[in-house]
Amino acid sequence: MKINKYFFYIATALLLFSFHTQLFAAGDDALDNVMKTMLIATIIVIGIVLWLAVIYSEKNDIDGQTFKAPLIKFRQWLTKSTPVEREQEILLSHDYDGIKELDNRIPPWFSALFYGTIIWGIIYLMVFHVFDSGSVQEKEYLAEVQQANFEKQILIKSGVFINEETVTASNDPAVLNEGKEIYTKNCLACHGQDGGGLVGPNLTDEFWIHGGGIKNIFKVIKYGVPQKGMISWQTQLDPNKMKAVGSYILTFQGTKPANGKQPEGEKWTESN
Repeated sequence: MKINKYFFYIATALLLFSFHTQLFAAGDDALDNVMKTMLIATIIVIGIVLWLAVIYSEKNDIDGQTFKAPLIKFRQWLTKSTPVEREQEILLSHDYDGIKELDNRIPPWFSALFYGTIIWGIIYLMVFHVFDSGSVQEKEYLAEVQQANFEKQILIKSGVFINEETVTASNDPAVLNEGKEIYTKNCLACHGQDGGGLVGPNLTDEFWIHGGGIKNIFKVIKYGVPQKGMISWQTQLDPNKMKAVGSYILTFQGTKPANGKQPEGEKWTESN
């Protein structure tokens, strides 16, 4: 009866664990996985039940000896232990204050673990230090540093490190040409083709309402001037593009367009 009770507990736990694991599995096939697992678990349970039925009905194994026999044999094979009734065969002659010693064999699993560790150590030595085909900690560190530098270059190119505090003006023709395209598309309507100013202020003189220089120009482009009708461009232009158009705007300095607006704001020099 105890075997039936334990079997019932084990089978129930197996079914619940399988159901819980598959039910919360990620993916669209979660339900199919549950059904497959439940089917397999059901077949296993039915097989065990039939086996128990044969044991109890045909062999009349009330005490469960037949049921436990495979487990006992497996344990004996795993440990190679000597049964209690045969301990006299391995009893040594040593006697320490009435305590005697048995010459038991080392369990096979322990020997396998011991020799396996030696074999694994030799393989590790050959792979990592002789043939140099493995990644020791130094190699892993260098590989991670190289990967970090690679990712850093990607971030630098993406402009993620560019802001109103770190931006610098560029004289690269490709950058200025990109800035010109952005200016023509987004800024020309307010500041004019030549930067002389229409609705917006004149960008060609030395006077600036919000400060001159690439950092101030970048800041105005990024955050805008809502009270003057200029929108923030940081959601439409990435930092590289804002840097490009800011650098292009600086090329207007000193061009003196024919119909430029009157100076506004304060005179700006880099010392400011």
